[in-house]
Amino acid sequence: MNKRQENLLLFIWAVALIAALGSLYYSEIKGYIPCTMCWYQRIFMYPIVLIGIIALVQKNAKIAVTTAAFSLIGGCIALYHYGIQKLPALQESAPACGGVSCTGQYVNYLGFITIPFLAFVAFAFIFIASLVLLKDTKE
Repeated sequence: MNKRQENLLLFIWAVALIAALGSLYYSEIKGYIPCTMCWYQRIFMYPIVLIGIIALVQKNAKIAVTTAAFSLIGGCIALYHYGIQKLPALQESAPACGGVSCTGQYVNYLGFITIPFLAFVAFAFIFIASLVLLKDTKE
């Protein structure tokens, strides 16, 4: 494994760790109750933290397929969640989420940065890094 691949694995793990810690900060410290869509995003982000650190320790770049799959699915969920928060047409057809509405916005930095937006950005970074890692391992 070359240094670039190792750095990509470190990047994937670091982004996933920051995203996981951020979600825990919002729920456990700020007291924001996660909606159902937030839980689905967590289901796809949290394993990347564990998978990423194991791959980094083992220097296993082949894990990029798994991180790409998890981040693609999680990113699609996050993008849809962001859409139902920001687009009135999607809000009307939004699924009923447990005790907390999925259309609610606990944070709205700069008028567009919500928690699902932050999750989408993290998933996108992980997905792109995974694709670069896949390409790098093929060469």
